[in-house]
Amino acid sequence: MEVTFDPAKDERNIRERGLSFRRAAEVDFNDALFYVDDRADYGETRYIAVCYLERRLHILCFSETTSGIRVISFRKANRREARRYGRPQTLDR
Repeated sequence: MEVTFDPAKDERNIRERGLSFRRAAEVDFNDALFYVDDRADYGETRYIAVCYLERRLHILCFSETTSGIRVISFRKANRREARRYGRPQTLDR
């Protein structure tokens, strides 16, 4: 799966959140919880994935491309989101 993104947005995400959009390629999408982000009309279908990366819960917003995904945002989930989705914030595996 190809992961694409806006390089300037990726740099900002690294600076502000310490997380590169490149890391979305490491997410196990088989274990993720997905829903459509319909909060606004984006002109495309956007998805939210509630997923784990290195045993830590993350929120990934993306759209589908012909060869994979385009990352829109990617960050660690907060406690409120962990409770909302009924998932632990960190895994003890």
